[in-house]
Amino acid sequence: MPGDKSTAIRGKAAVLAVGTALPPNIISQSDYPDYYFNATKSEHLTELKQKLARICTSTKIQKRHFHLTEEMLENNPNLITYDESTLDSRNKLLAPAVIELGKKAAEEALKEWGQPRSRITHLIFHTATGSVELPGPDYQLLNLLGLEPTVNRCMLFHNGCYAGGTMFRLAKDIAENNPGARVLAICLEITLSFFRGPSATSIEMLVAQALFGDGAGAIIVGSDPDLSVERPLYEILSSGQSIIPGSADSVGGHLVEAGLTMYLKPSVPMHVTSNINKCLLKAFAPLGITDWNSLFWIVHPGGQKILDGIENELKLDKEKLLATRHVLAEYGNMGSGSVMFVMDEMRKRSKGKATTGEGAEFGVLLGFGPGITVEVSVLRAIESIP
Repeated sequence: MPGDKSTAIRGKAAVLAVGTALPPNIISQSDYPDYYFNATKSEHLTELKQKLARICTSTKIQKRHFHLTEEMLENNPNLITYDESTLDSRNKLLAPAVIELGKKAAEEALKEWGQPRSRITHLIFHTATGSVELPGPDYQLLNLLGLEPTVNRCMLFHNGCYAGGTMFRLAKDIAENNPGARVLAICLEITLSFFRGPSATSIEMLVAQALFGDGAGAIIVGSDPDLSVERPLYEILSSGQSIIPGSADSVGGHLVEAGLTMYLKPSVPMHVTSNINKCLLKAFAPLGITDWNSLFWIVHPGGQKILDGIENELKLDKEKLLATRHVLAEYGNMGSGSVMFVMDEMRKRSKGKATTGEGAEFGVLLGFGPGITVEVSVLRAIESIP
């Protein structure tokens, strides 16, 4: 049958476990404008507050999780300014938070995998969340998770939202070129890196305040899984990256003394949607698939307009992006780790269906971010566990 584990393609990398983690502080999207302008002591800027309220409503997000608390802001009042030098203050708060949240997501993946930690051979870690330490979070997590000192580490900084897709590509390459390898890959973002007070000259910054949330995702990837003790979820048949021409200034950021500054142009949805079909045709040509509704979809929840654009451009049935829309509504855009949350939601929705792809055999994982860079992975769902 489609996706049957007994017919798994030998040598192909597979996702063996998924873990996610969230900080405990939750703010509803409807309350966020009041919270934000009160926390930044900016309630006198009524027009900007009304604008943020409109932006928050348009995102279709219901709530978001944050590491940042009002107590942190009280103890670090420079964080509520727009452009004051705050890099040291941010990094002191971020350094332990990155480790704590990353460890939590990794522990969830390791628990699901259920194998001895000594079998982990490679560790990849990505974040665009300030806090650049030497040695980095990868080194600290190796020790905190009790991994072997011989684990091969790779630390990625500031790739942005598309890095979730990058993790699947890198983990696949490592797993398929190192027999017996088991790769633990972690993505994490914390918005404290760019939280700041409002400015009438930077509406893009308000968009960022309304869209992003905190979260961490982790996956374990390996080829030729031992089916007596491992339960593969998705085979990664292929992975590739491409850049959309003419989009370099659409989305990005700069790490400066005031923290991470971000820019998000209105042209982002247009760039993504007008190029998505071409990216898919290239990725699925080896399988001869051009019916996009025959696939299951794991898409980075970059924003409501992007999802609507992809759905309209590809004429997707409404249910195809429900897993992604659920993650966006429940958590916001959590940057690079978001696609791991969507994958987790996809396999939950697949319970009782033929495969972990909600019954479909083949699917696509899409990541996109600064560049604009697009990551496309072709997935094959495994037989679903009842």
